[in-house]
Amino acid sequence: MDVIVVGGGIVGTSAAFHLAKKGVSTALVDASHLGQATAAGTGVVFPWPFPWDAAPLWDFKARAAEHYPLLMAELSEDGHAPGYEVVGGMSVDLEGDDSGFDLMRTLSERPEFATMGRVERLAPGEPRARFPLVPEPYGGLYIEGMARLNGRAARAALFNAAEERGLRYFKGDSRLLWNGHRVTGVRVGSDDLEAPVVIVAAGAWSAGLLAVAGVDLPVHPVRGQMTHFALPGRDTRAWPVVRFGERDYFVSAFGPDRVVTGGTLEPGAGFDRRVTASGLLHNLSTALEVLPELGEATVVETRVGFRPGTPDGLQLLGPVERLPGVLVATGLGGQGLSFGPFQGVVAARLAMGEDPGVDLSAFRPDRSTSPA
Repeated sequence: MDVIVVGGGIVGTSAAFHLAKKGVSTALVDASHLGQATAAGTGVVFPWPFPWDAAPLWDFKARAAEHYPLLMAELSEDGHAPGYEVVGGMSVDLEGDDSGFDLMRTLSERPEFATMGRVERLAPGEPRARFPLVPEPYGGLYIEGMARLNGRAARAALFNAAEERGLRYFKGDSRLLWNGHRVTGVRVGSDDLEAPVVIVAAGAWSAGLLAVAGVDLPVHPVRGQMTHFALPGRDTRAWPVVRFGERDYFVSAFGPDRVVTGGTLEPGAGFDRRVTASGLLHNLSTALEVLPELGEATVVETRVGFRPGTPDGLQLLGPVERLPGVLVATGLGGQGLSFGPFQGVVAARLAMGEDPGVDLSAFRPDRSTSPA
């Protein structure tokens, strides 16, 4: 094999797909950990940069926004539905503040924001017409190009498309093979798989892989508990994504009748994958404060996911000087569904010795990190 990818979330499967598409002999190794962030995400896709993003992050996000719809269309045309739907998105509030509208409209006029589409001001009551649970007094803005993504479907589409192109799959916990000079592959169970390049894209579990070689990778699990509601008799398939500006709180909807609310943010919970009473209380009380009509909804499930967080809030993407043969691609925190597919593309380019197309200096996995 030429490349081994460790991690079967959206980053790892994207890397595997792009490698297999280029004819690179590739293996994907996945421990199928319960709590994988890709499977638990709320599903909001907002891949555009903001004016306050530093230059490398701006460029990364701008290129991710351009790449996203192209990849989703490619998977669909290939017969693998990725669970991606451009349904638009709203940012709503009670104050009638137009600063968000002015900013988004200005950005939408720039060439690199072409995929953002139309930006509209919404008068009080108009958000409710588009997402019928939003209280009547709310106004805001609408962004045409926002989308929702079913993380499980996207991961399956990328994996299946890669497997059709020759990807080999191994399930189980893995350990890096280290000969004292470089990483030569991974051990899965009792089997040694050899390859000159290993992409570590195991999300919040990535640190454990590098720890056996004495490298302290600055990534940690941030538990999130996300609650799903059902509205029997309501068709939610055309409802847009909603952000409540005063709380920075997101809500998304999936067909046929599902609503998913923003969840908890628990950086100190480790890999504890329980649905806790306090987490469920937080989700239910916040959801009902924001959307009172959810009081009549059915509580379907609460999913637990471990987002890969970093001390400075930036992703980890690139080689590790002390571990020749390893590339790291993780650390996207709660933005994995928005930027994971492109992070996988960049990791694949690096593995093939190609120009990554973006400046990765700010994302080096072995950089000195401190809280942002």
